[in-house]
Amino acid sequence: MAQRLDLRQAQHLVMTPQLRQAIQLLQFSNLDVAGFIETELAANPFLERDDGADTPEPELAATLPELAAATERDVTDLVADRVMEDRLTSPLDTGDVFDPGTGSDGAVPIGRGGLAAGEGRPLDEVLEQRRTLRDALQEQIRLAFPELPERRLAATLLAILEPTGRLPAPPPTLAAQLGVDLTALEAVRARMQRFDPVGMFAIDLKDCLAAQLAENNRLDPAMACLIEHLDLVARRDHRQLMALCGVDAEDLADMLAELRALDPKPGALFDDTPLPLLIPDVLMRPAPDGDGWLLEMNPDTLPRLLVNDAFATRVRAHATEPERAYFAERLQSANWLVKSLQQRAETILRASAEIVRRQEGFFRNGIAHLRPLTLKDVADAVSLHESTISRVTANKYMATPRGTFELKFFFTTALPGTDGGEHSAEAVRHRIRALVQAEAVDDILSDDAIVTILRREGVDIARRTVAKYREALRIPSSVQRKRDKGACLPA
Repeated sequence: MAQRLDLRQAQHLVMTPQLRQAIQLLQFSNLDVAGFIETELAANPFLERDDGADTPEPELAATLPELAAATERDVTDLVADRVMEDRLTSPLDTGDVFDPGTGSDGAVPIGRGGLAAGEGRPLDEVLEQRRTLRDALQEQIRLAFPELPERRLAATLLAILEPTGRLPAPPPTLAAQLGVDLTALEAVRARMQRFDPVGMFAIDLKDCLAAQLAENNRLDPAMACLIEHLDLVARRDHRQLMALCGVDAEDLADMLAELRALDPKPGALFDDTPLPLLIPDVLMRPAPDGDGWLLEMNPDTLPRLLVNDAFATRVRAHATEPERAYFAERLQSANWLVKSLQQRAETILRASAEIVRRQEGFFRNGIAHLRPLTLKDVADAVSLHESTISRVTANKYMATPRGTFELKFFFTTALPGTDGGEHSAEAVRHRIRALVQAEAVDDILSDDAIVTILRREGVDIARRTVAKYREALRIPSSVQRKRDKGACLPA
């Protein structure tokens, strides 16, 4: 045993805070970036928003040839081959309120303090006020039940109502839990099932559909029998349904059409959850000369920040030594953030341009001309790492003449062709769906028949692959499709 001193060399990836920030910005969506910027504006005194009134930044736009010839710059200095798990989730600023200026009629300016209810609130909140499901049902309860005991019982059923419009337990269980008479509960529930929307306060799907049919005066014995055998309806066993309900094929087809017109979840009609607003990051349009495409960053999602160097110079002139160290760190952070945002936009634009160049056939002729594409193909073309392209294309959207697509949509695996070429898996799935939709009632295509057609068209595909794609598209098997399309035909 002896002590000794050895000198060794090793390489390590050092994740500085600035590098971590750059990686996070690459994989952030535009909403995440907006929230992150609001946090930085509140925390860094040297950052300010650029409204573009005095010295607007140059627009990030270019044609495909210009982007193809672009230099690497220093984008690779801002990324690393590591995915950061921590994401900042700062809330967006909702301070957009009515104009605080005095109106032409001399009215008092609208502000946030000392106002009546509803005034001075964000405009989107004022416009989005809608009547909820419970509001509508409470109004109907007050009108339908003048007696206090019945009204209380109805209010209790409303309180335990599920979002789909169903009750969480059968009536005997509810009556025992609430300590009320079962007959009284059923009488109240029967009246509440006729509330608008009809079918609320049901126990199960059969109960919900039966209430809607009864409201339309269509709950005859044949329809009641059909409701009792929804399992056969799901299996499309029309021949057995005709025997049980005592109807012919034409009557059964009408009954099934009525059944499909009913709402299995009437409570969902009042879903007041707003759909997320999809704002594309990249805008694509034909070039002015009609040859090629023009890409540009969406100005609505392109953050514009400025570093106030004049303010930084003034405060440092009167600061103590510890304060100068803090201000220097804040100024460096502000400069790095502005640079990172610029490089993020440039990287998104370059990756999008390469995607458009590779998928030219799709944009001109449709999904059947979508080509196989991998992250590595784009990464090699723009001289970036594959992990960087993965971050850049995640949660990013491009508005094209064919619609708005996530950048990840254009990356599809390749299927071999019979002539040695390749075909996009997404294009093959689209072709399978088109073949099934075009099949005749008396000529249902099996998976083997679809394989034969695709191989004649140059796609070397196995039957199990067709079955996998068909199931992913939620297309029933050929046996089930034959039953669906031919069971109700006259014998």
